[in-house]
Amino acid sequence: MPITANDTTRKSWLEVPSDSDFPIQNIPFGVFLTKENIVTVGTRIGDFAIDLGALQQLNYFEGIELTDDMFMQDTLNDFISDGQKTWRLVRNRIAEIFDATNPELRDNPKHINIVIFNMEDVEMQLPVLIGDYTDFYSSREHATNVGKMFRDPENALLPNWLHVPVGYHGRSSSIIPSGIPVHRPMGQILPNGETSPVFGPSRSVDFELETAFITTDCNIMGETIPIAETEDYIFGMVLMNDWSARDIQKWEYVPLGPFLAKNFATSISPWIITMDALEPFRTKGPKQEPTPFPYLQQKGKHTFDINLEVAIAPENTEPTVVSRTNFKYMYWTMSQQLAHHTSNGCRVNSGDMMGSGTISGPTPDSYGSMLELSWGGKNPIHLNDGSERKFINDGDTVIMKGYSQNGQVRIGFGECSSKLLPPFVRQ
Repeated sequence: MPITANDTTRKSWLEVPSDSDFPIQNIPFGVFLTKENIVTVGTRIGDFAIDLGALQQLNYFEGIELTDDMFMQDTLNDFISDGQKTWRLVRNRIAEIFDATNPELRDNPKHINIVIFNMEDVEMQLPVLIGDYTDFYSSREHATNVGKMFRDPENALLPNWLHVPVGYHGRSSSIIPSGIPVHRPMGQILPNGETSPVFGPSRSVDFELETAFITTDCNIMGETIPIAETEDYIFGMVLMNDWSARDIQKWEYVPLGPFLAKNFATSISPWIITMDALEPFRTKGPKQEPTPFPYLQQKGKHTFDINLEVAIAPENTEPTVVSRTNFKYMYWTMSQQLAHHTSNGCRVNSGDMMGSGTISGPTPDSYGSMLELSWGGKNPIHLNDGSERKFINDGDTVIMKGYSQNGQVRIGFGECSSKLLPPFVRQ
């Protein structure tokens, strides 16, 4: 089925700023709360939020097989579970409805008042009920940097890293949408030079610049997904800040890996950008040596050219961009991650989320965490207000942005933004 929604010549009758992340060729999916406290599934064009539940009730999706309440829910799980054919039909239809030449909704002010909202008048929600969350560790540059800092600089990558997409299971209860603040976590820490740990607030709270992909129902328990089919089960992507407490992590991660240093908060951008929208930005990833096992082998363009940046904004201060990188640097692709995840028969469901792992590029200004940018605190980052950062201070807001762009269209993710607050205190 053709992806007609990607037609770069199409214009919308809704006003779209020239630098918008959300032209009519994007058509992301999310969930928002209206001023009337109604939660609905929606999409976005320019600075307008569009109520897909209202569109469905008004019969704008006539001819597409949808359950009666498909878009009148508080998550996208059922829609995602319907599969790629439905996603594409709906996205193509939305593009038709908002095409500048289509008068059906454009010339119906009564329907417009029901369907369209200004973004400033809605409150974005978590787009899916995330049943399971896995975080990978798939940037060679990031893994190498961490290995140099904490292990043997001559053997920075562990022996398994070039053979297997390394990952761990996170905690979905702590995943929050952009805009929700995060409290500095408490935990056990082993101070430098000491032999006994102390309990207290983390002194090394960090961001991790990541993306994440959302899956549909992939398999039954015991079934593996061939790598040639994995892309059929990936609905779309979000930006992700996998908040980390480096001092807690350093003490606790041996022998079983990340735990409380990671699961206190993970922030994601609220709009899921579909893989169909990102299709024009396919590119090849890094050469993989040694050659992966057959179940992980793929040829062609299976990663995406997505520009990414991170800024830190101290309270009441303009943000300073501290990192610029690109998703295409990732060593292991999303397809390989999903194929490996199901290679043992692990069940993957609609709404499951898979984090990319920290995305670092080849140069110091393209590293995806403060751990790397400040090299463990040895080289503080200078902000525009004259202050320095080794890690994130209370009151700082971490702002992540991402977009793909060619000569014809820009497809963006919006923001993943969250403020760090002091430790939570019971009243």
